Amino acid sequence: MNLTKSFLGAATVVAFGAGAATAEPGLIIDLGGKFDKSFNESAFNGAKRWSEATGNDYRESELQSEAQREQSMRRMAESGADPVVVLGFANASTLEAVAPDYPDTKFTIVDMVVGQPNVQSVVFAEHEGSYLVGMLAAMASKSNTVGFIGGMDVPLIRKFACGYAEGVKAVNGDATVIANMTGTTPTAWNDPVKGAELTRAQISQGADVVYAAAGGTGVGVLQAAADEGVYSIGVDSNQNYMHPGSVLTSMVKRVDNAVETSFQTAADGTFQTGIQVMDLSNDGVGYAIDEHNRALITAEMEAAVEEAKAKIIAGEITVHDYTSTDSCPSLSF
Repeated sequence: MNLTKSFLGAATVVAFGAGAATAEPGLIIDLGGKFDKSFNESAFNGAKRWSEATGNDYRESELQSEAQREQSMRRMAESGADPVVVLGFANASTLEAVAPDYPDTKFTIVDMVVGQPNVQSVVFAEHEGSYLVGMLAAMASKSNTVGFIGGMDVPLIRKFACGYAEGVKAVNGDATVIANMTGTTPTAWNDPVKGAELTRAQISQGADVVYAAAGGTGVGVLQAAADEGVYSIGVDSNQNYMHPGSVLTSMVKRVDNAVETSFQTAADGTFQTGIQVMDLSNDGVGYAIDEHNRALITAEMEAAVEEAKAKIIAGEITVHDYTSTDSCPSLSF
C-alpha cells in the first residue's frame, strides 16, 4: 500500500532522520497549504500522481511561516530526500544559500531561477496562457470591462496581469481592464475575504469577467463572482468545477507536471539541472474546457483562441513578458 510520508512540522521532519536506504523525493508545500485549490494543490496532485503510478513513497512538508523556509529545506535534504522540490519564487534566495551545502542532493524550484549546479529551475510562460484567457474574457464580456485580481504584488503576478490585458486588447482595443493586487506580503495568497471584496468593487465598476491569479485568495474571487452573476477565470489548477457555469475558464499552469517530471527523472536517471521552460508549446500553460464550462465557450471563441495559440507557438505573435522589462504596455498598475 502506498503511504505518503507527511511532515507537517519541522520537528517531525528531522525525526525521520538521515540515512534512508533508498532516496525518496521530497516536496515542500509553500504557504497557503496544499489544499489551496490552486498552485500548491496542483503540485501536491503531481506528487500524488507519481506516487500512485509508481507505488513509491515521497516525503512532504508544509511551510507554516516564512521563518521555516531554510530549516525545512535543510531538514528535507538531511533526511535523504532526493530530489527536493520547493515551490514559489520566495524560496529562491534561501535555495541559493542551501543548495551548495548539499552538492549530492538534487533540487527543483518552481517559478524562479536559481543558478546552482545541482538545481533545476522550472519557469512558466504565464503571460502566454493569460493572453488566451484574456481573449476569452473579452469575447464573453458584454460590458467591455473586465477585471484582474492578483495575490501578492510581485513581478510574477504582474506577468499574469499584463498577458491577460494584452489578450483582452487583442480582441477589443476599447475594453477596460481593472487590475488590483490583494497585498504586498505573503498573506495576500490566502485572503479569500479580501479577494471577494475586491471582486465586488470591480463589479461595481462594470467588470463582468474577473480573472484571479491569487492562490487561495482566488477562492473568494470565484465565489463573489458566482454570487453576483458574473464570470470568473480560475488559475493554476483547473477551477472550472468550483462554480459550474460561472467560471468561464481556468488558466492552467501545469505545476503538477513539473513536480511529477522532477520525481520521475530523478528516479530514472534523466534529471537535468538548469532552466526548464514550460509554455504553450509543451502544454506547460493553457486554458481549460470541460463539462463545467463547455456551454460558455462558443465554437467561434475556441477557434479564435486556438488560432492565437498556434501563432504564439510559431512566433507570429509575441506576448509581452512583464518580467523582461518591468513594464506593461497594455496595463497601468
